[in-house]
Amino acid sequence: MLTRRDFLATAATVPLASAARAETGSLRKAAAAHGRLYGCATNNFALRESDFKTALLREAGVLVAEYEMKRNAVELAQGHYDFAPADALVRFAEQNGLKFRGHTLVWYHSNPSWLEEAVRGTRDEKLFTGYIGATMRRYRGRVQSWDVVNEAILPKDGRDDGLRKSFWLETFGPSYIDTAFHAAREADPGAELVYNDWGCEAGGAEHDCYRAATLKFLEGAKARGVPIDALGLQGHLQAFGTRIDQAALRRFLDDVKALGYRILVTEHDVDDSGGPSDIAMRDRVVADASARFLDVVLANAATTAVLTWGLSDRFLAGPGLKTWLAGYSPRMLPLDAGLNRTPMWRAMMRAFTVSRATPPRI
Repeated sequence: MLTRRDFLATAATVPLASAARAETGSLRKAAAAHGRLYGCATNNFALRESDFKTALLREAGVLVAEYEMKRNAVELAQGHYDFAPADALVRFAEQNGLKFRGHTLVWYHSNPSWLEEAVRGTRDEKLFTGYIGATMRRYRGRVQSWDVVNEAILPKDGRDDGLRKSFWLETFGPSYIDTAFHAAREADPGAELVYNDWGCEAGGAEHDCYRAATLKFLEGAKARGVPIDALGLQGHLQAFGTRIDQAALRRFLDDVKALGYRILVTEHDVDDSGGPSDIAMRDRVVADASARFLDVVLANAATTAVLTWGLSDRFLAGPGLKTWLAGYSPRMLPLDAGLNRTPMWRAMMRAFTVSRATPPRI
């Protein structure tokens, strides 16, 4: 049986005719053929462009809101919700037969200006459970999966439990995470509830600490009966920074699977800043980083989905919408600014195509 590693090692020798046939497929179909989902983050701004919309509908089977469901976009004034932009994205997905993920309900970042002062002043848990309930009930049965709590772990903050020092933690203690997930389960019992974070992907001591802290958190949550269904592994990589430690990542994901959690890659991209001016060289390194990551992730049967944080480099810089990595000369997503398929796209296609692990049914 051809393994993914064997396939990637010999990919350069594939005849041109075979490569051309691969170009006619799509990430959506390649993932679905092995029981998985491929999707991406998008926003209403990008969907105004008809050529991008066509490319998205070809490639993606699931969407996640880039910013329309973050609290600073929804609840600018306390108790007053503007769901219109999020409604538009969910409606677009439904009209085109796509699944939808919600991002994100409880985060230390991207909150309205009034929230932190209100939390510290009143110490009222309803300031986060109320938002969870209002948002999830609105989309009950329409949003398949939610990032309920985002980025609550930061080992370098020095706590024994590895949790990030945030206003949520300082006000309510570690139990705020459990409370959030219980509120989410009550609001939509059928939705997949995800703990989402970064830091477990790369090699080195810092990332070893992330992996250890994340496992400790997941083990504790399981013991306490916290209704977490899956770990969201963001998958933000650096092309010219610390490489993936495949052995360490494999052991970590095996441990996550052994605990009974599903695994999703929720925000994959490859930051190519610091690389050479030679675009072809940057593209090769970006594709290699993505392949090394997905080679391990898709070998694990607990992995159900891979989403990239965007589909095209078109919206990463320039006079329009700018993302968190704006300002670089980006070659970091499956499609370039002209919507051409990049070497990263081809690396992802190969990774999906040679996947032999059978993911769990959702």
